[in-house]
Amino acid sequence: MGNKNGLSIISDLNCNVVHLGLGPIKRLLERIGNPHLAYPAVLIGGTNGKGSVAAILSSILKHSGLKVGVYTSPHLMDIRERIRINDFLIPEDRMQECIETVCNRLEEDLTYFEILTAVAYRYFHEEKVDIAVLEVGMGGRLDATNVVIPQVSVITNVHHDHQEYLGRFLKNIAGEKAGIIKEKSICVTAANQKSVLDILADTCRKKGVPLFRLGKEIRVRSKGAGNFSYTGIDRKISHLTCPLSGEHQIKNAALALAAAELIRIKGRRIDEQAMCLGLAGAKWEGRLEILQKSPTVLVDGAHNPAGIRSLCDTLRNRSEKEGRLLVFGVLGDKDYSRMLKKLLPLFRWVIFTRPKVERAVDLDKLIPIARNHGHLAEAIEDSREALQRALLLAEKNDLICVAGSLYLVGEIKKIYRETSQVKQSDPLTAVAC
Repeated sequence: MGNKNGLSIISDLNCNVVHLGLGPIKRLLERIGNPHLAYPAVLIGGTNGKGSVAAILSSILKHSGLKVGVYTSPHLMDIRERIRINDFLIPEDRMQECIETVCNRLEEDLTYFEILTAVAYRYFHEEKVDIAVLEVGMGGRLDATNVVIPQVSVITNVHHDHQEYLGRFLKNIAGEKAGIIKEKSICVTAANQKSVLDILADTCRKKGVPLFRLGKEIRVRSKGAGNFSYTGIDRKISHLTCPLSGEHQIKNAALALAAAELIRIKGRRIDEQAMCLGLAGAKWEGRLEILQKSPTVLVDGAHNPAGIRSLCDTLRNRSEKEGRLLVFGVLGDKDYSRMLKKLLPLFRWVIFTRPKVERAVDLDKLIPIARNHGHLAEAIEDSREALQRALLLAEKNDLICVAGSLYLVGEIKKIYRETSQVKQSDPLTAVAC
């Protein structure tokens, strides 16, 4: 690897390369001592909500006194966001050491994601975590995270996404995601389509694994404003509050609570107080997050039709109706036509922009979609300039919504983080609310 440090090695890898297959990552992990087998794990797959479930569950486990390793993707602003222990990012020097250790044992080409996954496993082992909460990158069966033997496998939901890799039909996608269900594990899901549930149930039967379903064995009752009651495997809690915005987050909270119950059944001490405090203290950036007010700037990482549907449900319940502007950027492998069909009726003006990612869709493909829906739209390549344009157009009581890609959300959040002092003439107000 020459004289490069760890972060330089990673930056030279193409994060857009996808390799579905466990052979290379298994061989690498064996050469560094199989660190992923040194601690129990929870593996979280699904189309949407994986990161939210990971954030809530890890907060509950932390409030139970456990040392919790968390691995998620993608990051918003800093690559170290992907690898945390009890909310603390992996230190930069440790990140470099772990990358160099992993890369020095490479004997074949691995992807950006595979190397980062091995780095996370190595770091968690070195730090002697009590448990690891791991988010699947893509699919499940052949994802690099799927080398652990999880105590609990969570499949949040199954919708269309990454169809070029996972298949065109829900049953194909469900089969890939069911690949994280292992013998001696337990599966929890909020999926509700019959074809999907049939596949998950059949996989669980073959593996001899119990299946717990939201709406059946696990139930929630929403009381509005993020408040809800929970009836789980052997616990009923009447008054809970989910700090993550959006009704869909109550489902994610229920999955995290159920996973915590199952971990308790496996032998960890997790009481009701830890569940309540852990849920209340959970944080997950970039999902229905408000960055400023007057005008309101809301960012959401919705990047597929199912995620956009949840965003739209939340927007319909907000007070702003006419004064809404959309800043939208998306990757070319997403079903952006369907996404825009759902979003456009809720906005009076749209600004298309392009996240700084190779896979981002060209703006000349987006403008015609807006025009076909009879919508006013403009294209501004640079995300900072797109945001500034939206702020110039907005009145103080308007809402600016940034959506379409987590990469775009990360760019906008980075602008706010870097802008601590602004000139009077600059329309960008650096207020985090």
